[in-house]
Amino acid sequence: MPDKWYQNWFNSPYYHILYNQHNNAEAEFFIDNLCLLLNPGKGTRILDIASGRGRHSVYLNKKGFDVTGIDLSRANIEFSKQFENEHLHFYIHDMRQLMNINYFDIALNLFTSFGYFETEKDHINALRSFRKSLKAGGTLVLDYFNSKKILHQLKKEETKVIEGIAFNITKKVEKGKIIKSIDFEANNHNYHYQEEVQAFSFSDFERLLTLSGFKIVNFFGDYALRPFDEDNSDRLIFICQKADV
Repeated sequence: MPDKWYQNWFNSPYYHILYNQHNNAEAEFFIDNLCLLLNPGKGTRILDIASGRGRHSVYLNKKGFDVTGIDLSRANIEFSKQFENEHLHFYIHDMRQLMNINYFDIALNLFTSFGYFETEKDHINALRSFRKSLKAGGTLVLDYFNSKKILHQLKKEETKVIEGIAFNITKKVEKGKIIKSIDFEANNHNYHYQEEVQAFSFSDFERLLTLSGFKIVNFFGDYALRPFDEDNSDRLIFICQKADV
């Protein structure tokens, strides 16, 4: 079977070029605010789900936490492994599969690292694996884009020139998904990639999280953890607790 879009795109170095504005400073700002909110103790075990190149994991580890990062991209994990130590580890792993059981205090799923799958069953299986990995009463932080604002402001076509590469981007909505096509030329070669992410609404997440055994404790609209405004917020950030089911 051919690879899924996320297996191809997330393994590409050009993914990180296109999204280079999401840098370490942004990650550290968000993590600092989460730590103020959650107040985790030293040695807290944290699972970073879809950890990318490890920018959140590495910073959490520097703050004194025991961190495990998982990602489906071999390239991302190979890059991240340079930062490993006794309390920081990275593994190639599919979020739909269980990673330890009743082990972690906090699970993080950040920067819209969800909504990729083709069926609701797969999304619920992923959330249930998050839940099973957490200790009783453990916390899930899920950070997604605010789909209502994204859909309202959707640019059908745009070009972004980054590091001398002109990324030609087209977007459309189809069957509840935001589909982004990315075409560009680099090193005398033409590339085409695609992103397909479910436009989950607040009510969609309420249902999915409840079905998966989570209780929503709080929610926010940006990395400063300001209140969520459905019309204006850039992000939709859930703080959830593992519920007894």
